Amino acid sequence: MTSKRCGAAVLLLAILIAGSALAGHDDRGRDRDHRGHRGHHGHPADKDVSLVRLGHWTTGVFDDGASEIVAYDPGTMRLFSINGSTGAIDVLDLSTPATPTALFSIDVTPWGKGANHVDVHDGMLAAAVENDDKQADGQVVFFATDGDCAMLNALPAGALPDMCLFTPDGRYVLVANEGEPDDDYLVDPVGSVTIVDLRDGVAGATAVNVGFEAWNGREDELRAAGVRIFGPGANTAMDLEPEYIAVSHDGRTAWVALQEANALAIVDIRRAEVTDIVPLGFKDHLAPGNGFDASNRDDMINIANWPTRGMYMPDGIASYRTGGRDYVVSANEGDSRDYDGYSEEERVKDLDLDPTAFPDAATLQEDANLGRLLTTSANGDTDGDGDWDVLYSYGARSMSIWNAAGELVADTGDLFEQVTAAMLPGQFNSNNDDNDSFDSRSDDKGPEPEGVAVARLWGRHYAFVGLERMGGVFVMDVTDPREPRFVQYVNDRQWDLDAEDPTVGDLGPEGLRVVEAADSPTGRPLLLVANEVSGSISVYEITQGRDGRCDDDDDGDTPEAARGPVAVANTPNPFNPITTISYSLPRATDVRVAVYNLRGQLVDTLVQGPQAAGDHVVTWSGAQAASGIYLYMVEADGMRVVQRMSLVK
Repeated sequence: MTSKRCGAAVLLLAILIAGSALAGHDDRGRDRDHRGHRGHHGHPADKDVSLVRLGHWTTGVFDDGASEIVAYDPGTMRLFSINGSTGAIDVLDLSTPATPTALFSIDVTPWGKGANHVDVHDGMLAAAVENDDKQADGQVVFFATDGDCAMLNALPAGALPDMCLFTPDGRYVLVANEGEPDDDYLVDPVGSVTIVDLRDGVAGATAVNVGFEAWNGREDELRAAGVRIFGPGANTAMDLEPEYIAVSHDGRTAWVALQEANALAIVDIRRAEVTDIVPLGFKDHLAPGNGFDASNRDDMINIANWPTRGMYMPDGIASYRTGGRDYVVSANEGDSRDYDGYSEEERVKDLDLDPTAFPDAATLQEDANLGRLLTTSANGDTDGDGDWDVLYSYGARSMSIWNAAGELVADTGDLFEQVTAAMLPGQFNSNNDDNDSFDSRSDDKGPEPEGVAVARLWGRHYAFVGLERMGGVFVMDVTDPREPRFVQYVNDRQWDLDAEDPTVGDLGPEGLRVVEAADSPTGRPLLLVANEVSGSISVYEITQGRDGRCDDDDDGDTPEAARGPVAVANTPNPFNPITTISYSLPRATDVRVAVYNLRGQLVDTLVQGPQAAGDHVVTWSGAQAASGIYLYMVEADGMRVVQRMSLVK
């Protein structure tokens, strides 16, 4: 069913920084200080992109993966969505993005249990279809995007095909075959990447599986380098589980996320060969700017440095090219192996900590400190004496940028937790299926960055990162890969409703897709977000600076889904002592504009009352305030936009 509602009481949080400080450190001998430039090489903050929600569609199915991955075909203006609840591919009409409309569903049961992923290129849809037997080989199935979406061809893939994508030129399709073991860990199929050659057309397509058998016998070498190979009785080919794929701009190289192994595989596409397996290293959570909240039992937000090393373990990855070089962006979710037949999960309080490495072990192992944190038992006993010398935690709670060789270039540190803590202090690190779950994910993987999409917009590169648990999307300027700059965070989750309420908003963002302006029904770039827990899809229009158009039709009518303040900005920024806050209202409504310090304390209320539709400005003087960072909130029509400004005296 469709929903035109953006919603009174929908929560939209947006935070804009004109030069953030992002620090990164890994344990491979490279300390990095990635302090964002003010204005970012002269790029003014009021020219940054902004997300305006245009449309929304929901399956009405809660917590069953009813909308996981989305793809878009510009020729038909159709959106294709993976429905994990039915196993089918839902087909939507997106010609009017304000009101996406369901057309029909593609039944994939003739080829397997269900589709796990889709991608589109030049009028053709590729679907990664899982076998009824999860440990058996699946298929990659091709459909036309027009008409009734006729099946064009089906080719064999590996076990548990979980992700697929076309190369930029459309000559190949790559499939990540995860090869997960069964729950008893008795059957463990090999992981692989299927490469489908489409150069002779889809009817003449051929497929080859590229595995890791050539690396069997080199397990000790890989472990010594930092690749995690630890499954019971598994060799390299069995243990590595491809999760996600990104492809270089020229379509020659693929980077494959090996999540549980905390590594990347590099694949030569034309030669159909794995050329390298690169360990990603570990995030030093004792380094400044790399803190995190480790406990769900302390009844508070406590982002601090802890003696752990975070395993990046990306789920989604994406690539882009800038300055003549390719880069990979990763959403560092983290993942463990937790099966009936084998589990690596251990809480810190249940481990025997080495007294030399952890002289304060008793204090660290308290529930309010590190005691509740889930770590791995597969790594950390470096001297083999039965106690733990190093603690490794799951995920990095961040976004990272890597060069083409898999070397860390930058990491966002504790930014995601710091922002969500400041903006949603009562809902910090909540779960995605419960609106009364404050701090419940701190002992696991925090907000869990899950998916990422990268696009070049108005001459700059932006990454869009979805948080699986907290919900919402971070927007990062990654034009300079050494200095990713925080632009915005949006979240339309309505915390005052029950999570199962069909009007609650979006829960559990999984797949993100950018539609370029040339392909968009509106003539402007779009961001499509699939949310697996709420079973919903949001359509955001990506605007630049003060150009916050909310209308979707030529007649200027404002769609119901576009609500709240848009095109919010303040100039100058930084300022001393006066800055002007500007914003637009799609419709007449009550408005509140207020300034806060970073502790969330009210500094000044600038507007309180009804305002007409249109553009508005208000000034704030910091003459009586101390230098520092302040937040200002524009609240209208049940939505909130919160942004950051710098007072420099």
